[in-house]
Amino acid sequence: MSEREWREAPDMRRSVLGLALVLVVAGVLRCWHLATGLPATALAGEQDLLGRVVQAMAGGRFNPQAFDTPSLYFYLQLAVACLRFLAGAAHGLWTSVDAFQPANAYGWARGISALIGVATVLVVYHAGARWGGRHALLAAGLLAVLPAHVRASHYALPEVATTFWAALALVLTLRTLERDSLERFVWAGVAAGLAGATTYRGGITLLLPLVAVWMSSSTGPSRLAKAAGTIGAAAGAYLLAAPYTLLDLPAFLNAAAANLAGAAAGGPDRAAVAATLLATLQWPALLLALAGFGLGLVRSVTGPGHARWVLLVSFPIVYLGSMAVGRTGDPGLWLLPVLPFVAILTAIAVISGVSLLRRFSIPRAVRQGLITALTVAALLPPLVASIRTDRAIGAPVQRGGAGAELPPR
Repeated sequence: MSEREWREAPDMRRSVLGLALVLVVAGVLRCWHLATGLPATALAGEQDLLGRVVQAMAGGRFNPQAFDTPSLYFYLQLAVACLRFLAGAAHGLWTSVDAFQPANAYGWARGISALIGVATVLVVYHAGARWGGRHALLAAGLLAVLPAHVRASHYALPEVATTFWAALALVLTLRTLERDSLERFVWAGVAAGLAGATTYRGGITLLLPLVAVWMSSSTGPSRLAKAAGTIGAAAGAYLLAAPYTLLDLPAFLNAAAANLAGAAAGGPDRAAVAATLLATLQWPALLLALAGFGLGLVRSVTGPGHARWVLLVSFPIVYLGSMAVGRTGDPGLWLLPVLPFVAILTAIAVISGVSLLRRFSIPRAVRQGLITALTVAALLPPLVASIRTDRAIGAPVQRGGAGAELPPR
């Protein structure tokens, strides 16, 4: 009991059927109206990205030509566009790259974004399983229906991919706590490096394996070796995925300077960030997330399992703190990498929080009923909001021309 956290019997079981249902819901919400109105409904960011992708296909140039974000997502969409071109050529749609236009790539580009969004839900399930089966299912279910993640997964923008890498870095870092090995730290560093190669702020995920290094046992590989392996793997993965950071250093530095200039204006509007969190979580889940965060802070100090609790609460603190530096753009996109952590904290508040009532001799049936009620309260409002978001994406008013803004949350 001093080493492992007490769990209810149902927490020890995983539900394959439940996970399958969650993934189906996640897929439906992310694919609903995915290609409605294209190419007229393409966002300005999608137009810029896919315009550069098609230019790279036609000219054989792999320099992304823009450094507002790193180049991993550009290369991913370049690969998808090449597959789209070959698939179309096999059906006689075009016979040369010159006939291929950005409008031909939007559907597949958005499809890969939706697929990444669903994959992130699966990764969150595996992260939540470190706390229990019911924790995993509720955390994955919540991320599946959060409207900010649903909305962003409809568009070919890099933030959804960053969220995937952040969630994967969490899972891989949690694995280092289960078995202390240099190899596992290296893989966690690779995931963090790829997050940074997708969006610059994604590099904050390197905090996760470094915190694990700091809290790891000294009986295995030395902390210096694990830190060096983690940082080296992250740097190597970043440079492999974003090589023109060095190959076109002046353009990269100019973009970095422009991005950091946003700090002079004090960062984004904090009220807008808070409003975005409320819009995507809704009040019940937001209050539960705050309760889970409080419980996480306590467990970070008292245990058991100090390290995994520290990982879970430290990343949101540091990531939200980074809002004071650089431009962030749409808060609904900027906040996405935090959502996997928020979903797990919410699940912890519901499952672990209610399980604490056993200390007061409250019958198990009452506890199970309360867990069910809180689960519905956490999931239903975001689900309704996501359905409204999907309808807004498909509404005629959203088909208003090039460079359109993201639809309302």
